[in-house]
Amino acid sequence: MIENLLQPTHLLLILIIVLIIFGPKKLPEIGKSLGQAIRGFKDGINQAKESMNEPEDKKPSDPSAVQKTEGKKD
Repeated sequence: MIENLLQPTHLLLILIIVLIIFGPKKLPEIGKSLGQAIRGFKDGINQAKESMNEPEDKKPSDPSAVQKTEGKKD
């Protein structure tokens, strides 16, 4: 079902509907903002991957978390 959704005729129909709704002047702005959003999302994913792959000794530790656990006694 999904493989039939992305056929060229369907994509052309979607483009025509978007053009009618937003108009030709607004489309470049929409494309630019969509591209920036996707780029920001990719950058965030890459930063998260890098921080997960970073060795433990290089990660900044939270001093408040260390102080909270040191004060507790069982």
